[in-house]
Amino acid sequence: MKSRITKLAVLLIVICNVGCDQISKSIVRKEIGYYENIKVYVDNITLTKVENTGAFLSMGSVLPQFLKFALLIILPAIVLLMGLYFIMTKARLSRLTIIGAAFVIGGGIGNLYDRIRFGSVTDFLHIDFIIFQTGVFNLADVSIMVGMGMIIAAASWKHRALRRI
Repeated sequence: MKSRITKLAVLLIVICNVGCDQISKSIVRKEIGYYENIKVYVDNITLTKVENTGAFLSMGSVLPQFLKFALLIILPAIVLLMGLYFIMTKARLSRLTIIGAAFVIGGGIGNLYDRIRFGSVTDFLHIDFIIFQTGVFNLADVSIMVGMGMIIAAASWKHRALRRI
């Protein structure tokens, strides 16, 4: 019974991450013009619509089309499917690791869906706090970063617990 609830929870987390990402991108595509700059909080948090044809920070955007397809669609699809299979079948993972992986997978699916459907990923958030500045990103990227933070925290806590033994 617990296993079924865990699997259902994982699927729900993945679906919620994909859904929030796609809803936000849909709104941005309809309501914000390309490179329009909308201040959310002074000059520190802004919305600006950008289409990213590459991966993180547009890396790979100038690759030949067949290589881009392999590296930005086929390979991520395989990794996401393997990741989902792994967290659905490995019972000995911590709850935080499972939730973190579900966030990463949800964010990855959100960006992969964009690449398949639109040929690019819609990015729209930018943060600039003088000493800390980001590139333009989206909610799928936030899901991936939050999920990775959870996975790293879980691994760190496990490592500390093992050192005490």
